[in-house]
Amino acid sequence: MLGGHFHFMVHSSKFIDEAKVYVKGGDGGNGCSAFRREKFVPRGGPSGGDGGYGGDVIFEGSRHYNTLFHLRMNPEHAAERGRHGEGSNKSGKAGEDRYVKVPVGTIVYDWNTGELLHDFTKDGEQCVIAKGGRGGRGNQHFATPTHQAPTEKEDGVPGVTLTLRLEMKLLADVGLVGFPNAGKSTLISRLSAAKPEIAAYPFTTKEPVLGVVSMDEFGLQTFIMADIPGLIEGASEGHGLGITFLRHVERTRALLHLIDLSDFNEKRPVEAYHIIQNELESFSPKLLTKPQIVVATKHDSVQDPTRLEELKKFCKANDLPLHVISAITGKGLKALKGATWALVKEAMDNPAPAEPNEAKVPVPTDTTSVLNL
Repeated sequence: MLGGHFHFMVHSSKFIDEAKVYVKGGDGGNGCSAFRREKFVPRGGPSGGDGGYGGDVIFEGSRHYNTLFHLRMNPEHAAERGRHGEGSNKSGKAGEDRYVKVPVGTIVYDWNTGELLHDFTKDGEQCVIAKGGRGGRGNQHFATPTHQAPTEKEDGVPGVTLTLRLEMKLLADVGLVGFPNAGKSTLISRLSAAKPEIAAYPFTTKEPVLGVVSMDEFGLQTFIMADIPGLIEGASEGHGLGITFLRHVERTRALLHLIDLSDFNEKRPVEAYHIIQNELESFSPKLLTKPQIVVATKHDSVQDPTRLEELKKFCKANDLPLHVISAITGKGLKALKGATWALVKEAMDNPAPAEPNEAKVPVPTDTTSVLNL
């Protein structure tokens, strides 16, 4: 028994990690041109009120959402316009703000320029994405000693209109990386209650799968593990499933680098290790600074002992922690789980300082770069 575990649920069967969204701040209300019309005041002065401010479109990070699916289905969000000014110096009412919930881990880009507008990392974090327009001034503001009956007024300023690209990165503690069929899906299914599709062909996993691993039966000590779809040589340049999934590795606290030991794997273990490491470095050099455990998988299928010996020598020479496992027989799983928890706890107790994201994030040219299963 590996200890208690439970499933990390997502709110939809579709994992949408990108969405195109349109937002518009409310237009400011127009100023009013009016004059006092009171009894016994035949020549009343100007009394046109100002227009109200338009509402803002405000995005808010929320842990109640795990995908961008709700925004894919409802991509247009506009705040209320401000009311027009009225006579008797009455200003128009300001427009209501529009609040839009986004999952924690969402990054907001300007679709047209690629500029990063905000990165949501906390629950409840808010950011004004599209500012509402200022209300126009009424004619009361244009009166002067020589121009006591002005009819001038201002129209309200339009609210900011933007087309956005929303990109969601998984916020997992541990990321599983390695070639397709390295055993990532099987491992996460053994350590948590996640049920990824498992089969003997490349790219079985077409979307990241999250599993919560519990170190005790009461779930008091847990960490989130992400099964990242298999990488291949050239992934950082878009080959295979490409950088679509490399971005999800960036925020993990630690990595488990899975290497297939079985004789069916054409690549030697050390060669496989170098290829994946090169892809991680090509995408973002910071990925190589994360704590990492090398996990030799499928030990039950090994017939050529030299494959494991080569990997052991390499890891020892490079001071890399190595765990040999068989997810089928259960060999080494308990020890790996404990070592992984130790890495996660160490990273939690000593968090790295936040730095700007410098990874390559190209701006897509169409709206089809979402993942639909």
